[in-house]
Amino acid sequence: MSWQSDSKWPAPNFSSEELACSHCGEEEMDHAFLKKLQDLRSDFGSPMIITSAYRCEDHPNEKSKKVPGAHCQGKAVDILINRSEAYRLLSLALQHGFTGIGVAQKGYNNSRFIHLDWNVEDKPRPTIWSY
Repeated sequence: MSWQSDSKWPAPNFSSEELACSHCGEEEMDHAFLKKLQDLRSDFGSPMIITSAYRCEDHPNEKSKKVPGAHCQGKAVDILINRSEAYRLLSLALQHGFTGIGVAQKGYNNSRFIHLDWNVEDKPRPTIWSY
């Protein structure tokens, strides 16, 4: 079911399909996080390509961790972006109060991304890291 037809969907620039787990197809994004993401998108003023959002606990990336991360809580996205646009997005994400920021800007342009998460109770926050 697409949440976009639901008047309570907080992120009109993102579809529930693009935010769904690539492993199981479920979408369990936190709506407060989506509102924050939508506010960021509105200020950014350009499309944001989501490469990973919600991940179920059986997702291969999550199974490799000791404890499932923010993606499993529906409070994280990875955005395909690079160079000056990555810098601009990072600056805005800090202004919008995202508390977990991972930066992957090495390699080919199609593998560069920024991870954003927010309000993750079981992780030290705020924090920033590189991949």
